Amino acid sequence: MAGKQDLRHVVSDAPRVMVVDGSKLVRKLVGDTLLKELPGAQVIGCSSIAEARKALEDGAVDLVTTALVLPDGDGLALARSVREASGQAYVPVIVISSNAQEALETRAFTEDITDYFDKSLGQGALAAFIRGYVHPAPIEGARVLYVEDSRVVAVATKRMLERHGMQVLHMISAEDALDHLHKFIGRKDGDVGADLLLSDVYLKGALSGRELLNQIRGVFRYGKRRLPMVMMTGDDNRDNQAALLREGANDLVLKPIEERLLVTKVLFQLRLATLG
Repeated sequence: MAGKQDLRHVVSDAPRVMVVDGSKLVRKLVGDTLLKELPGAQVIGCSSIAEARKALEDGAVDLVTTALVLPDGDGLALARSVREASGQAYVPVIVISSNAQEALETRAFTEDITDYFDKSLGQGALAAFIRGYVHPAPIEGARVLYVEDSRVVAVATKRMLERHGMQVLHMISAEDALDHLHKFIGRKDGDVGADLLLSDVYLKGALSGRELLNQIRGVFRYGKRRLPMVMMTGDDNRDNQAALLREGANDLVLKPIEERLLVTKVLFQLRLATLG
């Protein structure tokens, strides 16, 4: 697959990884999960922002996980410190919290946060999530139903997904996507017609991407694991973004699309769906 982008967020085989959480137990759990995926990693456990800032003075880090609430502040303040310490370097900062979904829905995260993981999904899902960052592997043949009315955008995005082994069925309207899904209702093998739905929010047809989301969650009654839905939007209105998540979107990808983040998020949702 020529032109395939390296999706690894952590390139070094011996990275310095900082795990920040007020709970020693959580630090050990996250640290052990990281070491399974990155045996050569140096895991630096910190219980507070102050400890983390001191660790940053000792040298650059390649990946940071942090709780949202810390004894001396919050994970967003820590993320800002990481960005300041790293200068121009790209360092993924991941919030791991039992309140991550709630924070996502209220759009509490800043641009300093690369991604989030909700602890309620469990340890198996955490391992799958971290694997997606350090050893992203394609899911050959995964079927993505992709709804986008701009042919220029569709060609570029379809190419991104196909480069990583996914099958992309492109539709130009929500109505076409619903017609496709209707054909699979009631199948004995449980196939709903796609493994994931990726849709732009704003579509030129009678139905918007948000209305498509509401149809799939409310009329078809497909939950987030049965048919994961990732919504793409160029709308920076946080209330509108929050509404999409409350109404059942698994995740959002903001336009303009960045290939590494789009593919990482899509692959994670596909893996999460298989965890049952």
